[in-house]
Amino acid sequence: MRAMILAAGRGERMRPLTDHTPKPLLRAGSKPLIVWHIERLVSAGITDLVINHAHLGMQIEQTLGDGAQFGSHIRYSDEGSALETAGGIAFALHLLGDEPFAVVNGDIYCDYDFSHLPAQVSALANSDDMAHVVLVDNPEHNPKGDFGLLGQRVTDAAPKLTFSGIGLYKQALFSGITPGAKAPLAPLLREQIALNKVSGEHYSGLWMDIGTPQRLDELDKQLHASQNAGHV
Repeated sequence: MRAMILAAGRGERMRPLTDHTPKPLLRAGSKPLIVWHIERLVSAGITDLVINHAHLGMQIEQTLGDGAQFGSHIRYSDEGSALETAGGIAFALHLLGDEPFAVVNGDIYCDYDFSHLPAQVSALANSDDMAHVVLVDNPEHNPKGDFGLLGQRVTDAAPKLTFSGIGLYKQALFSGITPGAKAPLAPLLREQIALNKVSGEHYSGLWMDIGTPQRLDELDKQLHASQNAGHV
């Protein structure tokens, strides 16, 4: 299976840190945020990766190269200017193969076990569903949540959980988007949720949306403490 890491966002809320460094290359625990994802995907056996970029994107290519240093194969989707989540995925579909694929937001940190994904991809491929998403407990900055979860079915009903930024998708979900057009992901998901075609799971482990310099600093301190204790 293939996985895409979303790395095209400008990171406005992270300024001035992102004025000269793309957000996925900001460091926490002595590593760029995106490297934590790459290493966890590779350790789960997912080595065929696609990374999109826009703002300062060549820095990402120069830092990560072809992925060999991580035991992976990385290809890049250069958007020029960011196309939002669904637009970015649609623009990179030609790199993602014919089977369902995973997408991970580059600006989150989590210890979700990516080794679960290949089985979920297989289940998605053999179902009528269009997507499978990972939901987490609502953080302080998103108290109302995004989607409901009833068993393994994603709903639009309360109580709601927060979309983690980790999902599996079929190519057909993005077929209505013109390559190069900007498009958000949430409306596409809600269309399919209304048709009962989105499965989901609730992950209660460590997850952080690194949306502000303060959260980046908090994560950095957590990771250094874990490293010093020998847990990372």
